[in-house]
Amino acid sequence: DALPICMGVSPDADSLLSYLRRELPRNGLDTTAFFVPQIGEALEIVHKLAFDSVGISINEVLERLEDNLTEAYVSYTTGQRYGFVRPEKLFNRLNMKPDSSGYARLFDYDIDAPDEKTSREKVSSSDRMEYLLESQPESYVYRVLQAKLESTSDKAMRQKIAVNMERCRWRIGQPKENERMVMVNIPALQLWAVCPDSVLDMRICCGATTTKTPLLNSTINYMQVNPDWIIPHNIVKTDIVRHAGDSAYFARRNYYVVNSSGQHVNPGNLSSAELASGRYAVRQRSGAGNSLGRIIFRFPNKFSVYLHDTSSPGAFNRDVRTISHGCVRLQRPFDIAEFVLPSADEWMLDKMRLSMDLQPKTDKGRQYKREHSGQAIRLVNNTSVEPKVPVLIDYYTRYPNPKTGVIDNWGDPYDYDKIVLKAIKPFLR
Repeated sequence: DALPICMGVSPDADSLLSYLRRELPRNGLDTTAFFVPQIGEALEIVHKLAFDSVGISINEVLERLEDNLTEAYVSYTTGQRYGFVRPEKLFNRLNMKPDSSGYARLFDYDIDAPDEKTSREKVSSSDRMEYLLESQPESYVYRVLQAKLESTSDKAMRQKIAVNMERCRWRIGQPKENERMVMVNIPALQLWAVCPDSVLDMRICCGATTTKTPLLNSTINYMQVNPDWIIPHNIVKTDIVRHAGDSAYFARRNYYVVNSSGQHVNPGNLSSAELASGRYAVRQRSGAGNSLGRIIFRFPNKFSVYLHDTSSPGAFNRDVRTISHGCVRLQRPFDIAEFVLPSADEWMLDKMRLSMDLQPKTDKGRQYKREHSGQAIRLVNNTSVEPKVPVLIDYYTRYPNPKTGVIDNWGDPYDYDKIVLKAIKPFLR
């Protein structure tokens, strides 16, 4: 029923051994972690009928062989299909929230749970070798990293490539063919807006090590020009409550406070405890100086994390740009507006430019600006994005650059490579 069969050994046992000997090194995996030496030794004893020479009965040899073949098959097929480690377990019990109220959720992809049961059932099925072959990840990124691994002898670099191959096994952040999408890669501190015929790239700023940007996928469904910033409660508790009662502090930053009914409240009359209670919201008025800048791209997520402009563009000149509370700041946000609105006409784009105090590009836009000189022009506020544009926030330290195709080598700002490497090291060559 299993790989060894009565009165002999199934040819699939030799096929599995040959496959593992060839494919494990190509995937950066250690043959000893998958019982290859034991399987090879047992099959040699069986084929030569050398049971007397090793002092072990045929039943004992076959029993051990069956156990090792089964465990190797199940471990390999399950690991290649779903990953050898579970990212949600690694990342979601890693950092406490800034207010110490619990662990920060840092990985929010909905990924498939390992299906070891199916792998065990396949051991005894007629299509077990087909299932084995189909377990190999087939994404473009995985294949490119695999080829790089085979041409690299440096141990540290091989480990780094292996870590990123493991990320590919989680089946996240893989661009689909002919799909318009926005990709954010935290280690690269870069964003790529990808469509079938072009790639737009730009620098980003993302979460600091104490307020990491979570890994997630969603869809951009609308954007706002000149948004108010509704300051997340965790930021209020960690950064703002100590200024309770200081009206000048709130005025300098263009902050205002509203109660649960939306009524404005004098911040000079509120205590730290009242601000921290959650009964009041602190907001920053739109316009120049707003922390969100002049435009924000919103997508459903659990973290109040978005892509947005910034009032501090000088930060994009830094090499280290892990500085935000978790949101992703964009170097050229208007380019993203054009990307997510591919059918917008020039007048629509000019209305956005005028509303953001940018120079219009059409005669109609320039005429409108002249006619409203000295006035605050606000022609656009909320704009739906249809069709919605997928957005992925990922973490790859070795990855084929979507614009150049070259495998870039980035740092590890959140030390995630170290965490993944420690978890998968028992499987690595």
